[in-house]
Amino acid sequence: MTTPIPRDPLVLYGQTFASRLLLGTSRYPSPAVLEAAVRRAQPAMVTASLRRQGSNPAESGSSFWELLRKLNVPVLPNTAGCHSAQEAITTAQMAREVFNTPWIKLELIGDDYTLQPDTLNLVGVAEHLIKEGFQVLPYCTEDLVLCQRLVDVGCQAVMPWAAPIGTGRGPVNPYALQMLRERLDVPLLVDAGLGLPSHACQVMEWGYDGVLLNTAVALAQDPVAMAGAFADAVQAGRAARQAGAMAAQDAAQPSTPVLGTPFWHHDQHA
Repeated sequence: MTTPIPRDPLVLYGQTFASRLLLGTSRYPSPAVLEAAVRRAQPAMVTASLRRQGSNPAESGSSFWELLRKLNVPVLPNTAGCHSAQEAITTAQMAREVFNTPWIKLELIGDDYTLQPDTLNLVGVAEHLIKEGFQVLPYCTEDLVLCQRLVDVGCQAVMPWAAPIGTGRGPVNPYALQMLRERLDVPLLVDAGLGLPSHACQVMEWGYDGVLLNTAVALAQDPVAMAGAFADAVQAGRAARQAGAMAAQDAAQPSTPVLGTPFWHHDQHA
C-alpha cells in the first residue's frame, strides 16, 4: 500500500515528513517514558548520539537500541560532545555505519559552558561531510552570515538555536531569528533552548519549518503530556503562519460593527 503524502509535509533533502517536530532521546526518566513520549508526539525523527550511547549497539546489549528499532521512527544520529573537526567527522562516519543512514545532525562544540557551536570550524566540517554524501543538519547559532555560509557549502537546511542547550529560555534574540527567516530560503529548524510549547508556537508563527526538542520534554513533570503539548503547539504555529496574521495596530480598532442607531438614541432627544 502506498503511503499517502502529508498535506503539508516538512521537506528536508528531498525527503518528506508528516511531522515538523524532531525529538531527542536523552535524559528521560525511563525507557518506557521515552517510548510513550515518542508515540504521543509522532516526531519526524528522533536523535541519538553514538558518543553517549556507545558505538556498537550489536554488542552493547542496551535496550536503548532495541527501543529505537521498536519505535520505527527515522533516527537522526548526532555528533554531540565533539570538540574538534576530526572528532566530528569520525563520529559521523561511525554513525553512518551503525545506523545505515546518510543523515547527521552536526554538532561541533566550541565552548563547554554554553555549549555554543564552534562557528569558526563548523562550515568546513559541514562541507567535508556533504562531499562525503552526508545529509547534514548543522546545529548553529542564529548568526546570519554563518547560516548563509552553511547554505553556500551545500547544507539544504540549517538548525539555529533559540538559546543555549537545556536552558529552556525560549528565543533570546527574536530580531536575529526573524531576520534569518526573512533572508534564507532553505528550511530552518530551531534546535535548542525552547522550554515551553508557546516558544515552539512562536517560532513556527515566524515561519520556521520545524523544531527539535529534548530537555523541555524529557525533564517535564509529565514528559508524555508535554510531548503532546509541543506537538500541538508546532501544528498551531504552522497553521497560524499559513493563515496569515493580522497586522498589529497602534490604536484600538472596533471589532463589533455598528448596524444602525440604537433604539434608545432617539428617546434621549424626545
